[in-house]
Amino acid sequence: MFRYYAWLAVRGLKRNPGLTALMVLAIGIGIGASVTTLTVLQVLSGDPLPGKSDTLFYPQIDPQDSLGYQPGEEPPDVISYLDAKNLLDARRADRQAVMTGGGAAVIPDKAGVDPYLLDLRYTSADFFAMFEVPFLHGSGWTGADDEAHARVVVISRRLNDKLFDGGNSVGRTLRLNNQDFRIVGVIDEWRPNPHFYDLNTGNYSDSEEAFIPLETAIQLEMGRNGTMNCFGEERLTPQQQLTSGSCMWLQYWVELDSAEKHKDYLNFLTSYSEEQRRLGRFERPANVRLRSLMQWLDYQKVVPEDVRLQSWTALGFLVVCIVNTVGLMLAKFLRRSNEVAVRRALGAPRTSIFFQFLLEAGVVGAAGALLGLVLSLAGLAAVRMQPVDYAELAHLNGLMFCAAVLMAVIASLVAGLLPAWQACRVPPALQLKSE
Repeated sequence: MFRYYAWLAVRGLKRNPGLTALMVLAIGIGIGASVTTLTVLQVLSGDPLPGKSDTLFYPQIDPQDSLGYQPGEEPPDVISYLDAKNLLDARRADRQAVMTGGGAAVIPDKAGVDPYLLDLRYTSADFFAMFEVPFLHGSGWTGADDEAHARVVVISRRLNDKLFDGGNSVGRTLRLNNQDFRIVGVIDEWRPNPHFYDLNTGNYSDSEEAFIPLETAIQLEMGRNGTMNCFGEERLTPQQQLTSGSCMWLQYWVELDSAEKHKDYLNFLTSYSEEQRRLGRFERPANVRLRSLMQWLDYQKVVPEDVRLQSWTALGFLVVCIVNTVGLMLAKFLRRSNEVAVRRALGAPRTSIFFQFLLEAGVVGAAGALLGLVLSLAGLAAVRMQPVDYAELAHLNGLMFCAAVLMAVIASLVAGLLPAWQACRVPPALQLKSE
């Protein structure tokens, strides 16, 4: 019977090609708009480190003076070098990493490649293990390298391909700002989205091309990127600002693998703040936070509000399309009342009529899904042309492909329920008598 119903459904759709095209177009446009915006929302709001994000936390403390203090306000998003050093030396977390962005001129040895500016990350040894950075060759540096201000560097696969033709470059030299650095590792393809560990460089920016120890960068006075907030009246030189306790410019992350450790570390941050206040460094009462990775992204409002608004608008538009499709299907099905009456008079039960028309609605949904996928691909291509940092990430993945097909079929079936129910309730006697 299914084959027979399918044949009747296709035959019914061919009777009114204009009306059928309008229904397919309504479903397709609604699906296309919804899938486009939901794909962008999924890309922007995804977990950058699935399975690990619930163990990563961003500590915040407030070392500022009492000027302008308001109880209950959020502590700064960055910390000073002195506080970062104290927290690192305390070793109260499973892993911990301090970092900031920077830049330098790379001077290639390879013929035909001119010097150019390179995006860098100044960090500490635990960075690579904490964030599960995949390595193609070698590994990260050690804590001893941090303490020794070693001139070592970890480079990206992209940079390795450009300067060393993709070979194993571990042990070779990379020249940055006329200083030689020994390559200890080559990172494989790695681009967490969002760029959670440092949102100052852009919420969805690409990962850096080289990583060097923070202490080495400070010693060599290498250029840095990002914010710096200083307080107090003391006049400091730019180099003194980097190592002082009154200028905040570093991001700090810790790894804690249990709820008990999270509680202990939060207490440690409070105790540290109170201790620094007793020593006269901190003037404000202890004001600390310890948000998880996903809580941190939510707090920073990483997903643009206009993207969320567009998603809700597109879903609302899909509902409007479904309502319009209901009206079109109702008009189409009721125009075939005489056909329904004859079938009912010949013994066809209402369930057969209902499933016939519901299958016809499903065929409309399948066609709408194909059109919606084409429109969503066009919509995502248009998004990729926009001047925003997440544009290149807007691609239709397998999950959203399946969601598009499922949404189209469900939408068409929902749209077909009322028309199919009304059609199967046509009184055959009255219809035959009137005809």
